[in-house]
Amino acid sequence: MMERFTVSTDKSKMDVPMIHEYLSEQSYWAKGRSVALVEKSIENSLCFGVFDENNDQIAFARVATDFVVFAWLMDVFVQESHKGKGIGKLLLEAIVDHPDLKQVNGLGLRTDDAHNFYKQFGFDSVPSPETWMFKKKKSK
Repeated sequence: MMERFTVSTDKSKMDVPMIHEYLSEQSYWAKGRSVALVEKSIENSLCFGVFDENNDQIAFARVATDFVVFAWLMDVFVQESHKGKGIGKLLLEAIVDHPDLKQVNGLGLRTDDAHNFYKQFGFDSVPSPETWMFKKKKSK
């Protein structure tokens, strides 16, 4: 029997303990992120969850956006047990096709290791990188 997956942006469905565990313990970009910070990031983002036929969350991503000028894709992951099943593609298609993001000037992201994956959804190098600036958080 083929597994059926659904994508939802309903924040009340997001499995915060699972999301926190993945981000703080398995990801390379959010190691040690507290539950409070995960909750705050979800509260202040457009969130996407992929759920299996048992309604268990198996993937997550969030977008910080003003819905006009910018959107920034973050915290994208698929649980290890579900990789290789097209879940990441389903998730990214839902994000790039989301009606509230269609008019945004650009959708950006940062990755250390998934450039080829994101390129299939139209992501590419930052145009005119010399025009971009970034202020890093000061170390404590």
